[in-house]
Formats: sequence, C-alpha cells, structure tokens
Amino acid sequence: MSDLVYPPEVVYNVIPKEKVHSQKPQRYMSKYRPTVLLEEKAAKDAMRTMGPAKVEVPSADKYLKKHSKEPKLHEKTQGSKEVRHTPALKKPPVPARTDKPPMGIHTKRDFIRTAAAAPMKPRPACVDSRGGHKQLLENSGLVPKYIKKKHYGEVPQYLRRLHEEEMRAQEKRDDFVKEQREKRAMKHLSEEERAATLKGLKKSWDELHHEYQGLSFVADTQSKKSHRLRLEAAMKQLEDDIELFESGP
Repeated sequence: MSDLVYPPEVVYNVIPKEKVHSQKPQRYMSKYRPTVLLEEKAAKDAMRTMGPAKVEVPSADKYLKKHSKEPKLHEKTQGSKEVRHTPALKKPPVPARTDKPPMGIHTKRDFIRTAAAAPMKPRPACVDSRGGHKQLLENSGLVPKYIKKKHYGEVPQYLRRLHEEEMRAQEKRDDFVKEQREKRAMKHLSEEERAATLKGLKKSWDELHHEYQGLSFVADTQSKKSHRLRLEAAMKQLEDDIELFESGP
C-alpha cells in the first residue's frame, strides 16, 4: 500500500484557483519629492511670524489715493461766473473780563415806548363744530375773496385766442364753400346764346324723331326694343330741355 495521501474529494477543490502573489508591487515615488519638501519647508520658515518677513512699503506719491480715480463733479456755475459756497463768517470772540464797554453812545430810539407797543390783534379764524378743527378764516373758503378780484368773471386769455382761431377757420371754410358754389352755379346766357341753344335742341329732336319714325312697327327682337327705348328717353330729355329754355330767359 502506497504512502501517498490525497485530499478529500470536495466540490471546492474542483474549481481551479488563481495563484495570489504574497508581495505587493512597490508604490510609485517621484524623484522630485525631496526637492518639493525642502522648498515647502523653506517657505514655511519665512512666514512663521505675523506675515511675510519683507513687506513692500508704498512710496510717497501713492499715499492716500483711494478715491483718486473716481469721477469728480463739476462746480456749480451761474452764467460765466463760478458760484462757490463760502464758509459762514465766524462770530466775534467773547470780550475779556478786563475789557471796558464803550461809553458815551447815544440813540434817539425810545425803548420804553417800543416795548409798551400795542399787542397784535388775533387773526380771525373759524372752528369746526363737529371735529373742533381750527383754521384761518381767510383760507377756509367762507370769505368771498375770489369774486372781488379785478379780473373776476372775465374770459381767460387762452380761451379768447382759441375762439379767434376758430372764427378765422370758419371764415376760411365759408369762403371756400362760396367759391365752390359760384363755380357750380348756372351761367346766365344772353338772348342770342339762348336762341342758338334752343335751335340746336329742336334740330336734335327732329333728327331723333325722324329716326324714330323709321323704326319697324313690330319690335320682335330685344335689340329693336332697346333701340326704341333709347330713342324715346332721348326725345323726352330734349323735350324737357326745350320747355325749360322756352319758359324763361
């Protein structure tokens, strides 16, 4: 009997297993790492105090120029002269204790009479009985001050101007209408022109009447009927014109 020992038959032993390496690959390390660490340490050492060791000091020409680039307002001008606001005049200083007041100054003003002047009369006012509101009588609307004005009740100047413009426009319209009526008015003929016109009308009527007499007795077509109606209408119009010319001059 052999000395070989086989593993037990298990289903997990049937699936082949991948070989796992026991050692991991070496991690990547940059060759510039020592240089970076040295530079970072040098920068930290320079700022261990309150800020960087060297601070740029501004020059004298850059002093207090915070609002130098802002737009400036123009000074107020009145005509061609500039108007500048002058500061108020200072009051005179308080007199010292050793100063003596001016003596020998006389005035004609009566201070006693001025001080004892009559008090001012109160201005008339009205009081609302319901709310107790008080206001001056002059501004309350109860005093008829507007009807006492010099130009009260007169037509304002601008209304007069508008009325005059309307009257001028109306006159222009009336003149235009009159001119058009005169153009369309009937012309007064002389006796010779009247006689000549009347003679021409009668001649035209005779020609139409002669043509009308030559029509056929029976109008059996539409064209014959229309021609007869046109002749009758023309003759009727000529008869009216002849009667109008014969009725009066």
